[in-house]
Amino acid sequence: MWRILAVLLLLLTAPPAWAEAPPPACTAAREGTVACIAGKLCTCGFVRGGSMTGRPDRFTWDCGILRPACGSGLVPPSATPQPMPMPDLLLQPGWGNERRYR
Repeated sequence: MWRILAVLLLLLTAPPAWAEAPPPACTAAREGTVACIAGKLCTCGFVRGGSMTGRPDRFTWDCGILRPACGSGLVPPSATPQPMPMPDLLLQPGWGNERRYR
């Protein structure tokens, strides 16, 4: 019983293996570089602040919705779209070719 409790306590105090490292700092030296952050290919750039936004001028990562995906967020090439199956609809030959007005 004590061994199980000790193992559980050890597992709770160990850092999780799935935790991502924090993104690198976006500075003037890194302007224009890209990094894969949370499944997005983010680019480092300068953003002007203003009185309406309440933020100062700064360098920041652009991870907007228009940025491409990267890392594990990509669809593997083996997952090609499957062709659409034909419906189970059988038409008799010549159907629709008869003349209605003679």
